Amino acid sequence: MSNTRTELNILSVSDFSRNVKSVLEYNFPTTWVSGEISNLAMPRSGHWYFTLKDERAQVRCAMFRQSNQRLTFVPTEGMQILVKARVSLYEARGDFQLIVDSMEDAGVGALQRAYEQLKQKLQTQGLFDAQHKQDLPELPRCVGIITSPTGAALQDILNVLKRRFPALPIIIYPAQVQGANAPEQLLHALQQAQSQNLCDVLIIGRGGGSIEDLWAFNDEALARAIFACTIPVLSSVGHEVDFTICDFVADVRAATPSAAAELVIPDREEWLSWLRGIEQQLTQHIERHLRALQQQLQWQYKQLKHPGRYLEEVAQRIDDLSARMEQHLRLQLKARQAKVLTLNAQLQQHSPEHGITLQQSRLRYLQQRLAHNMQQHLEQLQQKIATFALGMDAYSPLATLARGYSLVKDKDNQLIKSATQLSPGQQVRLCFANDQALVSVDEIKQNLKPGRPLCSKSGDA
Repeated sequence: MSNTRTELNILSVSDFSRNVKSVLEYNFPTTWVSGEISNLAMPRSGHWYFTLKDERAQVRCAMFRQSNQRLTFVPTEGMQILVKARVSLYEARGDFQLIVDSMEDAGVGALQRAYEQLKQKLQTQGLFDAQHKQDLPELPRCVGIITSPTGAALQDILNVLKRRFPALPIIIYPAQVQGANAPEQLLHALQQAQSQNLCDVLIIGRGGGSIEDLWAFNDEALARAIFACTIPVLSSVGHEVDFTICDFVADVRAATPSAAAELVIPDREEWLSWLRGIEQQLTQHIERHLRALQQQLQWQYKQLKHPGRYLEEVAQRIDDLSARMEQHLRLQLKARQAKVLTLNAQLQQHSPEHGITLQQSRLRYLQQRLAHNMQQHLEQLQQKIATFALGMDAYSPLATLARGYSLVKDKDNQLIKSATQLSPGQQVRLCFANDQALVSVDEIKQNLKPGRPLCSKSGDA
């Protein structure tokens, strides 16, 4: 027996409780649990301790101060709640318990979640978009009210409408605004107002209450009917802080039923003041128009003349026009005659005979100029030739020979330009200006110094 105990792993109560706590917290994450509160204790520490139970079981719960301070309500004994909690074990007593992180009223919490889900759904589908909202009429001819005929909201609306505009027609479409049948009756009343089409604007609503009291105005079918209604709908459900699906889908939302009545109809005194101003402006406009017409009538009366005076003026104007016409015709006739003379002169200038005469005169003139120019040109040419002849004579070889020079040629009549071309005893021909001489070469002298004469005074060749 002692050997068996030695082989076992013996745990202390603390270790055992700690292990059980770890297993519980690891295998059971945060979860939602609903039930009824009992044995509620709220000590001065600020922590809450209670039992959550139903018909078959119960479990201890603890909600610490940092968590319960976030609640918007105070739980009470017997309240149905919904808690978000972690499974744990209180080691000091070995009690299985739930550590509560948040708490909701079970009834209100479910309604609130359904409300948020429907709101998100309709908003995603565009039923709340401002582009679909209709404007309220400035002065409706008839107002329809969809609410309970015995509720205080209807009396608030009627009192405000009577005070602001007593003569305004009002149609009441009765319907329950609370309870299981309320959504269906509200929908039927809205459809009836839509089919009759007697009203320019509809007010739908009721007084304040809890979320359960206002739940009929969170009905999806009613919301879609309000969205599809061709008559502008003004929603006034509950107090200023209360919001329902009908408030979001309606064309206009009012904080209270009384505020809805003030929005739907202007104040009678304001309208009467505005109408009196319009009447005064219209009267002033009519008076100014009448004065303008009277002035125009007086001016037209002054413009009226006796038929005799009118005929005299017409006769005088006819005489004046006749004189002006005669003068104009005379001026036109003179202008035409002057134009005929001009055209006749132009015709004479373009006559063939006139043209031939002009061309003959021009031909004679050109012949004279041609003869004169030819004579001048010949004289200029003769003068140039004489000048050229004088110049040529100055450079002519004959002129050079006439001044005493001579040319030496061999027997082949080739010009001899240097003594190197000669040999002693050779016969050459001397050419003078008017005759020639045949001579014989006796001696040849070369390499003469510069400046020395070609021929000596003795005449040696």
